[in-house]
Formats: sequence, C-alpha cells, structure tokens
Amino acid sequence: MSESTVQKTRFQKTRCPMPEQEPAVRRHNFNEVPLGYTLEQAMQESARCLNCKKPACVSACPVNVDIPGFLQQVASGDIAAAAEIIKQNNALPAICGRVCPQEAQCEGKCVLDKKFEPVAIGRVERFVADYGLEHNLTGLPSKRPSTGKRVAVIGSGPAGLTAAGDLVLRGHDATIFEAFHKPGGVLIYGIPEFRLPKKIVEREINDLVRLGVDLKLNQVVGRVNTVGELLDGNGFDAIFIGVGAGLPTFLGISGEDLGGVYSANEYLTRSNLMKAYRFPEYDTPVVRGDHVTVVGGGNVAMDAARTALRLGAKTVTIVYRRSRDELPARAEEVHHAGEEGVIFQLLTNPVAIEGNDRGMVQGMKCQRMKLGEPDDSGRRRPVPILNSEFLLETDLVIVAIGAGANPLLTKTMPGLPLNRRGYILTDAHGRTGKERVWSGGDIVTGSATVIQAMGAGRIAARDIHKYLSREGPTPPWVAANEG
Repeated sequence: MSESTVQKTRFQKTRCPMPEQEPAVRRHNFNEVPLGYTLEQAMQESARCLNCKKPACVSACPVNVDIPGFLQQVASGDIAAAAEIIKQNNALPAICGRVCPQEAQCEGKCVLDKKFEPVAIGRVERFVADYGLEHNLTGLPSKRPSTGKRVAVIGSGPAGLTAAGDLVLRGHDATIFEAFHKPGGVLIYGIPEFRLPKKIVEREINDLVRLGVDLKLNQVVGRVNTVGELLDGNGFDAIFIGVGAGLPTFLGISGEDLGGVYSANEYLTRSNLMKAYRFPEYDTPVVRGDHVTVVGGGNVAMDAARTALRLGAKTVTIVYRRSRDELPARAEEVHHAGEEGVIFQLLTNPVAIEGNDRGMVQGMKCQRMKLGEPDDSGRRRPVPILNSEFLLETDLVIVAIGAGANPLLTKTMPGLPLNRRGYILTDAHGRTGKERVWSGGDIVTGSATVIQAMGAGRIAARDIHKYLSREGPTPPWVAANEG
C-alpha cells in the first residue's frame, strides 16, 4: 500500500469485511467459517488505527499486547515484526484471534468505536499469527539461564499453557500434567472445528513444547498423584492449578435422565476431542437428533447448536429464558447461528422433559417468560407468565447453562480455601491458601474467556517467578483469599 492509500484508509469509517463460507454451504461441513484476511486486507484494516498516545485497547487486553505497535507494522507490510510484537505478550495469538471476545475488550475501547466501527484487532491478529506460522517468520524467543527450579502445571488449557510458557522463558522447568490424551483443555474439547481448527491449537502448543515445556498426558492429578505428592515427593518447587470448570450443570427438572439428554460438555467433547463428527472414520457414539433443542444462550450453546446442525439435524432450536438483548454469547456467534438456520425460542424456560415408552426424549414442556426487575447480575430477571405452557417437539436435548467446579482435584487438598460454589479462592497474584500453590482461570473465576484465563496464567507465573527467585530467607506465605 502506498503512503497516500494508507492516509486515505485512516479515514475509513467501516472495517474491512471478513470473507466467510456461505451459510448454506457451511452448515453442512466442519470447515472454519471465517476464511481470514488477505495481506492487502490486513494492511488496509491496520492502517485505520490512529496510533493513540494512550491506547486504551492495550489496557483492555488481559495480556497487554502492544496493539498499536503490531498494527503499525502490519500497515507497513512488515508481518514478521508484527508477529514478534504479539508473541512478546501472547503465546497463543492464532487462537485468540479466533475466539476472544475482542468486541468486549480491546476493540470495545478503540477510539474509533465512539463514532465509527473499531479497528478489527482480532481479525488482524489472526492474520499475523497464521501468516507467521505459514511462512516461518517467527523463531522461538530467547530464554533466561536455568534456575534449577521446577514447577508443575496442572491442566493444559489457556491458563496452564500461558503459565508454563512464561515460566520456561524465565528459566524455570515447567511440566504440564494433562488428564486427557490431547493437550489444549477447552480449546481442544470444547470449541468446534468450524470455530477453532485443531491444527491451530496443536501448532501453538507445539511451539511451547519446542520452547522447553514438558507435557505429560493421561495424568489425572487427584488420582494418579496429588498436589501434595508433587510438592513433597516429586521435587516440584511450586504448583499452578489451571484445571478449568468442567463439571456439567443441569436444569434440575424432571426427565433429565432420559436417553437423548446431554450436557453441552459431553456433547461437544464427543464431537470435538473424540471426533464423532468424522463418523465412521472415528466410531464415537453420539445421538443424532432430527429436532434438537439447546438450552442456554452463551457461546457454548451456540457451539452445540451449530454442531447439531452439522451432524444432520433437521431443526435446531435454542431455548433461552431472556430476550435477544440479554444473550451472553458473542454477537458474531449469534449472527452466524442465525444465518445457518438455528431457531431462537426466546423468553422461554424449560419446565420438564418428556419421554416415550423406550425412555428416549420426545418433547420438552416450556413456559413463556417476561422480563422483570434487574437481578444481581444487572440483567432483567425473567418472570414466568401464568398459563403459558406449551410442548416443544424434540428428540435430543443439550443443556448448555454453564459449568461448575470439578471437585476431583480440590477434594484431595484438605484445607484449601474454596468459595461456596467450590471454586478455588486466590489473591490478586493467584496465590491460594496452600503454600507454594497458585491457581487461575475458570477454576477460580467460573466460566470466562480464553484471554482472561491466559491473563490469570500470566499473573500467576510472574508471582511464581518472584517467589522462586528470592534470595535469603523466604517470607511467610501470604494469600489474601479474595473472593
């Protein structure tokens, strides 16, 4: 792009559109929906950045990527330099560029958003990461000399991967213990292929392994060994717990024990990690309904609904007890689901699931709702409308109303402070109430975003390094247990 073209682009009010698969085509395949920017499109979009003196987008990023810095490099065509800038703070840019809610974080603070469309930061980040990997533009960052200290990281999701990568860069040995046979946590079992291809996750994890992170799979800490054993018997100097929030939550209504009722966690794990979507190449059992109902309104609900379409459902209906304005899912995911034919049954609440004489789902009894006064979350509380019950025909129900804290690990740690919902309490640095044990991500906050978990992993890694690098007597362990 010439200088005159760059200057002209700075005044473009709207962002460069993202090329996508057509809805009628993509609803029948698991290929990625957004196709990605070309080099010219990425340069054009990056040139819209005003390069603010006090960039609010950076402070809104949980890992504080130098956003104006990398956009400026892309605008000038130096993708290698842009990739280096991003990698300084973000070990998983190809992932974040695809699944982070940029509209609520960096893009939401873009100055252009006050009058026009914000810079498409996430789309450009994705382009840089993909281009850098495809053209081998980025090498491995340099590491500090070995400290001889060993840290065990439990869980290979976004928090654990980030913590391990940061610790290795600081000279510590980091070993990840992952319960599943594939690393990545929610990135690999929870997010469908059409939103986050597995090869992208594998490439970025492979970079961390090349950097020196030791990865141990099929290791269920709490069963194979305990945190105490890792610290006292295996010679680890510190522990980071990043196991996520993987305990399924159900509705508590009659009929949830019928055949054809899944938690979204199980449904997506069977499809994604166990590749049920590639049957019969992978013979993973999963019920394929003709008329599928998904209960919930978050990103997981959208993922489950869009997966059901691709597995051959004739109709897929999302049942959500509030209105469209209150849907917690990203606007882009709601838009894509609607384009693909997902039906939204809003202001509707399930009250019972009905089965046939074979014990399989055949319908869901629902009740119409209206919005009342705001509740503790700030959203208007749904209130039942009397005598508004109706029966929704369905032969497969997927419950996607959130996940809780899995107690498998925490119950093997007597005295570990937890909140009333079973999540681990930590201070602002990720320290738990157990000496030499840190934690972060969904097991602390409850279900949140990939980038927020990464930010927690980074904060904890910084504090672990500070703790392990102290010279002289170690001060008493202090954890504020905020929560």
